[in-house]
Amino acid sequence: MRIKQVLTGLLAAPLAIALAMPATTLADDDTITVYSARQEHLIKPLFDRFTEETGIRVRYVTDSAGPLLARLQQEGRRTPADMLMTVDAGNLWQAADRGVLRPIDSEPLREAIPEHLRDPDDQWFGLSVRARTIMYAPDRVDPEELSTYEALADPEWEGRLCVRTSQHVYNQSLVATMISHHGEERTREVLEGWVNNFADRPFSNDTSTLRAIAAGQCDVSITNTYYLGRVLKDDPDFPVAPYWPNQDDVGVHVNVSGAGVTRHAGNPEGAQRLIEWLASEAAQKDFAALNMEYPANPEIGLDPIVADWGDFKADNINVSEAGRLQRQAAMLMDRVGWR
Repeated sequence: MRIKQVLTGLLAAPLAIALAMPATTLADDDTITVYSARQEHLIKPLFDRFTEETGIRVRYVTDSAGPLLARLQQEGRRTPADMLMTVDAGNLWQAADRGVLRPIDSEPLREAIPEHLRDPDDQWFGLSVRARTIMYAPDRVDPEELSTYEALADPEWEGRLCVRTSQHVYNQSLVATMISHHGEERTREVLEGWVNNFADRPFSNDTSTLRAIAAGQCDVSITNTYYLGRVLKDDPDFPVAPYWPNQDDVGVHVNVSGAGVTRHAGNPEGAQRLIEWLASEAAQKDFAALNMEYPANPEIGLDPIVADWGDFKADNINVSEAGRLQRQAAMLMDRVGWR
């Protein structure tokens, strides 16, 4: 996939040239270069606002997490990137594990971001939270029938469960945290039950599973809440609702989008300043609302659509576990036939 290149305030062509230069050429206190796996419409408004408030320009390159990590490794000391922004703790863990990030010594970040939403060594910090929860059809499912993720493996849900493909990191992270809580054997039993209960082959994305519920193809699914938020923004009567599972034990599985300073950043101080700004009260509300997510800072208010879903107990396991056990999770999913 061709990398999309954008330069705030300048034409795209000069950026292509600038990004080909050694990092030392770009070591400029007035410019920060970001490699981002977040889509342009979710980051540009924030970067523009940061520039307005600080006078510091933000260059950014967008692509999926895998190519960006590979690019950082290949570029090494010559990388123009000061900061990496990506989705899912599994990807952030991979970045730290591959040595492309550096520790951030920041008291403001440690105060704003709860410990379980950041790297144990402070190489990355979560900036928004996404809950991956059970979705259901209120006209066909009584919420009293629902309880836990694990219970969706019970026979009563046979032919009623829709899921996204196992190839996606969101599902791998969910399964990784299940392995951390239950061990591999118990997790395997749950996954075998899920596979047995599939109403159809796994879908390519979460939105498709939500639409399958609405169309009557299945009754329940497991998706990130912001996908439902996006649909409800356009169609407030969309006939799907979230259910918060595991409220009597570990809580709802949550993950993060987040950022870290690259190991060979030419402007590490600027990158840290941008991450701190994104964790600030002013930016947190907008950052989460742009994609209907939850702020990583628990003191920040929610978008009205998100707030309407009510409060829930979240799993407070350190999200880095999603990365540490990601490979094991992917192999287990493959063994039980979840493709």
